Amino acid sequence: MIEFFQSVLALIVTISILVTVHEFGHFYVAKKCGVHVERFSVGFGKVLFRLQGKAPNPDNRYSTAEVRSVSNEPLVGTEYCIAMIPLGGYVKMLDERDTFVADDLLEFAFNRKPLWQRALIVAAGPLANFILAFFVYWALFVAGVGGIAPILGEPLPGSVAERAGFKAGVEILSVDDRKTATWSEVNLALFDRLGDTGAIKMTVRPEADLGKVETLSLPVALFLAGEDEPRPATALGLGLMQPVIAPILGEVSSGSPADLGGLKAGDQVIMVDGVAVDAWSDFVAAVQARAGQRLALRVKRGQSDLYLEVTPEAIATPEGTIGRIGVAIGPQQWPASMQRVTRAPVYTAWLPALDKTFEMIRFTFESIGKMVQGLVSTSNLSGPITIAKFANQTAGNGLESFLGFIALVSISLGVLNLLPIPMLDGGHLLYFLIEGLTGKPVSEQIQVWGLQIGMVFLVGIMMLAFYNDLLRL
Repeated sequence: MIEFFQSVLALIVTISILVTVHEFGHFYVAKKCGVHVERFSVGFGKVLFRLQGKAPNPDNRYSTAEVRSVSNEPLVGTEYCIAMIPLGGYVKMLDERDTFVADDLLEFAFNRKPLWQRALIVAAGPLANFILAFFVYWALFVAGVGGIAPILGEPLPGSVAERAGFKAGVEILSVDDRKTATWSEVNLALFDRLGDTGAIKMTVRPEADLGKVETLSLPVALFLAGEDEPRPATALGLGLMQPVIAPILGEVSSGSPADLGGLKAGDQVIMVDGVAVDAWSDFVAAVQARAGQRLALRVKRGQSDLYLEVTPEAIATPEGTIGRIGVAIGPQQWPASMQRVTRAPVYTAWLPALDKTFEMIRFTFESIGKMVQGLVSTSNLSGPITIAKFANQTAGNGLESFLGFIALVSISLGVLNLLPIPMLDGGHLLYFLIEGLTGKPVSEQIQVWGLQIGMVFLVGIMMLAFYNDLLRL
């Protein structure tokens, strides 16, 4: 239950940050273009908090003087609101299509602005999301972005990687000419090739010869096209070289044999039935081989050595009966030789930050395109449940992880809003493009039809994303 509320809180924080930045983009550019903004709302529904801004003036739009219309009604300042449902937001601008605007206030109306200004105001929302991601990446590169070095273990027997000549100990330096300092960068580059036919080119450096570099080619055909949960590295037979993992216990399930035997999280198993165990895999093998039989354990807890007895419960599997005691592996520290940190001075970190931002924008657009073509499964769409889960996990992993997640979702939000779908910013930009080409605005009737089509399309996407969330649960 606590984890549920933490996930909800992480979702609210994440969405609130991204929506506020997105709507501020619209708001700021609208103000600069002389458009009067009636309301800036974070969230939908009942207003929980409001702050009334100062009224503009025709001669000095940012002074405190009051402007009155022909009907003697005051043009009040922007109303800033926080509403009950924190899953969106909006900026309401003065517009003749929504309300009556007196003649002396027409210069403040959005619809009376030149086409280029209207387009800039609409595009400012997604642009603000991209700018947020850029500054987040800038800060991360200054602080140092960590990751696991892409040093490989033995390739899977008979796999594409084995046939291509991969050996244990080689480090992947680049994938398709994209530098890959960490394993996560390797995976991102491989995800970029989903659905492709051809060859994935990797530059590698053998462990035994740091001065030698060679290029290996992995042929693919419709690479994992349509897979619900694609794992490109595994599909190619690639995997990280695994360090020796110490037999340190993480979570101990309540009521499990381990719990009943007195084991606690943080205990390190030293011996099983008088035989020393140095690795987690040795401990697991000993437990699985002794289903229903009592094990004598020697564990280290703090500065003390304890002697405990545990009887693994018998669990039937397709491979046979194995023992289980109800423990999870504890947190592990990768050795220094397997860690990589990318860091840059504050005055040059903007370069990799800009490159990272553009790379993620391109990747997101291409992924959507492949999804439309059927090369990437629609099961990869995520809704609020998955976002909440990952927001909570990344927040728990530290500020660096959470900020990286914020940047990624911010880019996704910006790209999504640029899609040419009515109701989204991209739909409005499409109308403006048609207006620029034809010299006249799209008719209101067509816009109404587009609104209805866009509503159906967006509801369908939201339902599919929510369905995918439920399946993941």
